[in-house]
Amino acid sequence: MGPVLAGVLQLLALISALALAHVPLGTYMAKVYSSDRHWRVEKWIYKGIGANPDAEMRWPAYLRGVLAFSAVSVLFLYLLQRLQGGLPRSLGFKAIDPDQAFNTAASFVTNTDWQSYYGEQAMGHVVQTAGLAVQNFVSAAVGIAVAVALVRGFALPHSRLRSSGGTPIHTGELGNFWSDMVRGVTRILLPLSFVAAIVLVACGAIQNFSGIHEVGQFMGGNQQWNGGAVASQEAIKELGTNGGGYFNANSAHPFENPTPFTNLFEIFLLLVIPFALTRTFGLMVGSVKQGYAILATMATLWVGFVALMMWTESAHHGPALQIAGGAMEGKEVRFGVGSSSIFAVSTTLTSTGAVDSFHSSFTGLGGGITMLGMMLGEIAPGGTGSGLYGMLIMAVIAVFIAGLMVGRTPEYLGKKIGTREIKLAACYILITPALVLVFTAAAMALPTPAHSMTNSGAHGFSEILYAYTSGANNNGSAFAGLNADTQWFNSTIGLAMILGRFLPMVFVLALAGSLAEQNPVPVTAGTLRTEKPLFTSLLVGAILIITGLTYFPALALGPLAEGLAS
Repeated sequence: MGPVLAGVLQLLALISALALAHVPLGTYMAKVYSSDRHWRVEKWIYKGIGANPDAEMRWPAYLRGVLAFSAVSVLFLYLLQRLQGGLPRSLGFKAIDPDQAFNTAASFVTNTDWQSYYGEQAMGHVVQTAGLAVQNFVSAAVGIAVAVALVRGFALPHSRLRSSGGTPIHTGELGNFWSDMVRGVTRILLPLSFVAAIVLVACGAIQNFSGIHEVGQFMGGNQQWNGGAVASQEAIKELGTNGGGYFNANSAHPFENPTPFTNLFEIFLLLVIPFALTRTFGLMVGSVKQGYAILATMATLWVGFVALMMWTESAHHGPALQIAGGAMEGKEVRFGVGSSSIFAVSTTLTSTGAVDSFHSSFTGLGGGITMLGMMLGEIAPGGTGSGLYGMLIMAVIAVFIAGLMVGRTPEYLGKKIGTREIKLAACYILITPALVLVFTAAAMALPTPAHSMTNSGAHGFSEILYAYTSGANNNGSAFAGLNADTQWFNSTIGLAMILGRFLPMVFVLALAGSLAEQNPVPVTAGTLRTEKPLFTSLLVGAILIITGLTYFPALALGPLAEGLAS
């Protein structure tokens, strides 16, 4: 069997598995966020944190909950790293330096999981499990909660009203952040991760709290390895679209990803919740067809990017590449070009950042595809929650464009897209490119950051562009070849991760509040049918054009220049 055919068959198997999980998981998540009942363990959590899960929140209160919880999480994880030297089961590792502790705390709380350190040589068992693994759960739950709040803004059949001096006023309530976040952990992420971890252990991933062992190498000499609760962290790393690896080699390491089956299973894990959330969206807004339209948009972009990546990495001249079946540099030989291409596209089109091959070693155009996937906003299907709300923002933009073409006030799901709504949507799509391009320009202009580049020219520029694209888009994968463990990169990428995560959430929740305050408008003959294939095509086109106009000059200086020169 040729490598191309093997890749296609793996892609078809993956699509089949995702299709089987779509309806039951999407329906279950809709029930989770629509239920009025609380589990007993959830009541204990609410009592412990002093939260009232039944109190309805308008968007400013919901946002305050998101920011307060995330700020406390950053502080806790930062202190845990700084105190590591005195913690039990630290494996003899010292406390993490301040700039790297800040970078790592910002990284895991923002669901980015960017790592400028060697995991097996820096973090002990307590930091890995009580710090990093916990944030893998709660940061993913925060993303889903914000997406659900936006869906509720669209879904309310009419504005909830409250009387004030005999005059009804709009309340625009979006639910309760604490309830949404806790349910995301207890009812979705924990049960699914438990099952996934068992599958990974059964297939050979390690799960222990062993110390450091010295092992021999084939070429002579010795090497030190430590164990860890790897399978459990690997499960939530993929399922929550987090991405941080227990080991520096990430999902190319056999302790994390032992076999070709686990490789495909991990790709399934990082895609299953973002794709299933489209059905959750459709059920909550009362139209499954609307969910299928969003799903079709995501699937079109994902399949298209996978096909492009397989082509760029497989179709090459030269005897070495032809014998190997493609560009094998940087690829794990257990998985080959096809599986590595699917993983690379899936991890950069979601906000995962896990890797089973090294993107810096891809062809020039192949590396550009991974960057472009992040630059789209990681919406095909995107991260847990962030992909859905990012795609809904793009749908608002597409509806606005359609309204301009026909001279009609745009509407989406029965809500008018007015001046306020389009300004919030525009701010959302502009903030991340601004962070990426400004930080990249500063790093290239200053003398010190450029010293971290292993390569010069177009490839060196791509290393820095990729780093800030990954950080600001909450992805976390690295292009390799860049020494990011410096005060400059730890600090600036840390800021890019925080601003790139929470500023967009401000605009998302403000938009949700604005929509929730509206009464629905009736469907007429002039209403754009957003559940039809025509709208899906318009949405795909709007995404590609907006991204292309924003990032094309930067891409032309990096991966495009390198790809055309090769």
